[in-house]
Amino acid sequence: MPLPQKIGFIGTGAITDAMVRGLLAEPAAVSQVMLSSRNAEISAKLAADFPAVLVSSDNQAIVDGCDTVVLAVRPQIAEAVIRPLQFRDGQKVISVIAATGRPTLSDWIGADVSLTQAIPLPFVCRRKGVTAVYPPDRETAEIFNVLGSAVECDTREEYDLLAAASALMATYFGIMHRATEWLAENGLPEEKGQAYLAPLFAGLSETALLADKEVDFIEMSREFATKGGLNEQVFRDFEENGGSRSIMLALDRVLARIRG
Repeated sequence: MPLPQKIGFIGTGAITDAMVRGLLAEPAAVSQVMLSSRNAEISAKLAADFPAVLVSSDNQAIVDGCDTVVLAVRPQIAEAVIRPLQFRDGQKVISVIAATGRPTLSDWIGADVSLTQAIPLPFVCRRKGVTAVYPPDRETAEIFNVLGSAVECDTREEYDLLAAASALMATYFGIMHRATEWLAENGLPEEKGQAYLAPLFAGLSETALLADKEVDFIEMSREFATKGGLNEQVFRDFEENGGSRSIMLALDRVLARIRG
């Protein structure tokens, strides 16, 4: 299915920046993007980098000028921005607004639009992102397949769970940071620690991506943990000192927050 050739964005933050850069990277996936000028710095930079970007100070003009509109404003101001806009029945609307459910969005929009939600991550700028989409929607999935890959969720419960799992990103980098700190405290220059750990973790992620679909992560953990070896020791210490339990509790708390 071909992508819509004109996509509008209401809100111009980091995720809009990443999506636009991914969509317009060569070869461009769409012919034109309309942006709101709320963040003048980001919108001006995108317009300077891509001739296909049109910046508008009028959000209604973006809604009127595009068949597909992405809502990308902060949750705190979302209602004030969206409610005054006049959408068309049948218009495609994709919300990337965090922690805001479909019933609430539908009430604010006030028209019979085709509404989907998505959780794009910053990597979409390099067309490497995986994006959760709810409900399943072929047109929305195609957009995010261009930007990496889409996982279509059959239920809101599935979507909320993936939203919670995405909150592990900072922890991933936090583990790398703590390991780099430990290396530095024991005499290894920080830049050498970073130069070693970044490709190490990247290689592990690639191994997971290329693994047989029937092999689960704990099996892979066992493969990397030689009996009596160093990896087995670290994972055992991690488990016995509450590491896994802490992750589960943190995910429980973030899921509760997502569900309100």
